[in-house]
Amino acid sequence: MKKISRRTFNKKLSTGIFGAGVLASMPLACGMGRDTSEKSSLGIALVGLGSYSTYQLAPALAQTKHCHLAGIVTGTREKESLWASKYSIPTTNIYNYQNFDEIAKNKDIDIVYVVLPNSMHAEFSVRAAKAGKHVICEKPMAVSVEECDAIIQSCEKAGVKLGIGYRLHSEPYTQEVKRFVKENTFGKINYVLAEAAYKSTGNPGQWRLNKRLSGGGALMNMGVYSIQSAIYGTGENPLRVSAQEFSTRPEYFKETDETITAQLKFPSGAMGNIFTSHNANANRLYASCDSGWFALEPANNYGPLAGSSSLGPIAFEHESQQKLQMDDFASHILYGTENRAPGAMGKRDMIIVEAIYKSIAEGGSTIPLNLGNMGLV
Repeated sequence: MKKISRRTFNKKLSTGIFGAGVLASMPLACGMGRDTSEKSSLGIALVGLGSYSTYQLAPALAQTKHCHLAGIVTGTREKESLWASKYSIPTTNIYNYQNFDEIAKNKDIDIVYVVLPNSMHAEFSVRAAKAGKHVICEKPMAVSVEECDAIIQSCEKAGVKLGIGYRLHSEPYTQEVKRFVKENTFGKINYVLAEAAYKSTGNPGQWRLNKRLSGGGALMNMGVYSIQSAIYGTGENPLRVSAQEFSTRPEYFKETDETITAQLKFPSGAMGNIFTSHNANANRLYASCDSGWFALEPANNYGPLAGSSSLGPIAFEHESQQKLQMDDFASHILYGTENRAPGAMGKRDMIIVEAIYKSIAEGGSTIPLNLGNMGLV
């Protein structure tokens, strides 16, 4: 496989998927994670300054308590100047994709947040770990289970913490759903519906529609939220899955999946149905139980979310999900609190993604899963 180059991404939007064998051959820049015991706020470097970093993560880091924006990694000189001025980032904390490994020497930066196209997650997560930095890897964790393993192993070897960018686990509506399930509030869960979709129009050249950069289409993007919702909506990992793919705009979705539905069977006997698409709007979690029901709608956007149940409305004051997520991860490092989205969760979801694609390739066959309690928190 070809090594992924951010320069190639910037210029041509064509790059190979980075293989675990290549990742394993990278030089080790730093053997163990840095001591942060004397810090009350950890410095985060954002790798990739696209829309998510620009409009969600950077503003959230102005509100966080346990972490702050300390550095950036970008391949665009104009962004270096703009971000340095806007966020008072010293030139010593600005890196590009070629000199990134020098970040190992920078004591201001404790955490590297990888916010790049999916096919580049593994490369920069591994490089960050080998530089002795804790890692937040944006979802999906990687484009294959093999790459997930490479990230996990690199973080373990370097003695650094790993978190996946699953912001919803830190926000109160999702936590309330998880509480319902844990406390058996509505009795046995029989059925869960999880939908996550939006309509993509007007930009056929975007990287999400380039399979070599995205690794897949709707399933690798919004579908991860559907998988997540079905799992925390039941409190279990699925035993098996079958799936179907549909396309009504093949001229637009030339390389990537447009719409996917999948059926999940859980150990308790509960059934789940997930729906994801880049050609429809859907944003819902619903669970039917023996003694009632609960639902979130919207369930997975940046908020504010909304919810209800057979006991009445679910309502919480809105806060930035990204702020809550990054503070939770920093607190995990500083104080040993729970890691709400560990690497095992990202790997588990990629196992399910690969099983869904396999089912589709086999005409909707049922694919068994052997997940145990992997990634359940």
